[in-house]
Amino acid sequence: MIERHLLKLRLRDTISAEEDAAIRGTIVDTIVHPAGRTIVRAGEELNYSTLLLDGLLGRYKDLKNGQRQITHVHVAGDFADLHGFTLKRLDHSLLAITPCTIARASHARLRQITETLPHLTRVMWYSTNVDAAIHREWEVSLGRRSAIQRAAHLFCELHVRLQVVGLAEVDSYPLAISQAELAECLGLTPVHVNRVLRELRERVLVEFRNGRVSFHDLPGLKRLAEFDPGYLYLEPQAL
Repeated sequence: MIERHLLKLRLRDTISAEEDAAIRGTIVDTIVHPAGRTIVRAGEELNYSTLLLDGLLGRYKDLKNGQRQITHVHVAGDFADLHGFTLKRLDHSLLAITPCTIARASHARLRQITETLPHLTRVMWYSTNVDAAIHREWEVSLGRRSAIQRAAHLFCELHVRLQVVGLAEVDSYPLAISQAELAECLGLTPVHVNRVLRELRERVLVEFRNGRVSFHDLPGLKRLAEFDPGYLYLEPQAL
C-alpha cells in the first residue's frame, strides 16, 4: 500500500523492519478522491497527515479575485502535509489534481514514532526539509525564471521525482493535468502556457500532449532550465 513512500525513504537511508512496521502502523484508512476535489481546506483542524498513494495532489492558495496559485505538486509516495503534525492546521489547501488514493496517518501514532524511534523521526524530518527546498526552487522560478524556463524546470523536476518512485521512463512520464492547472503551477495565464508549450515543441526539446511529457532532448531542456537536481537531495544520508 505504501511501497512508493518506502522507496523514497530508502533512497536516502536504511529503514529497518521495525521502522517499516511503524510507518505502516500509522495508517488508519485509505480514501479515493475524484479529480478536482479539495481534500483538506486551509485552517481545518487536523489529527492526521495525508500520504499520497496514487495520483497527483496540489497544495494551493486562493486569492479574493478568484485566482488560484498551486504552490507544490505531490506525486505518489509523498506526504502532502506531514508538517500538519506539528502545525495542526494548514495555511493552504490540498487539491486532488487527478483521481487520487490517499492514506491518512494518525497524528497520535506519529507522536509515538517521535517518542520511540528517533532515527525514523529524523528521516521524516528530512523529508519535510526536502519539501521546503522544493518550495524555495519554485519561488525562484516564479520570481526570476522566464516563462519557458519555469515550464522546463518543472518538467525536469517532476521527471526526477517520478523516477524515484518508479513512475517515469527515461524519455517520458505521465502528467495528467490540464494546461489551466499547469498555468496555476507556473504563475502564468493558460494562453501564455500554450505559447510556451508550443515553443518547447518547436525547439524539439519536450512535448506535453494527452497527459504525457515526452522528451526529445532532455540534456537541452536541462540546460534551458538551468536544472540542478541538488535541491532534491537524492544521495544517501546517514541520518
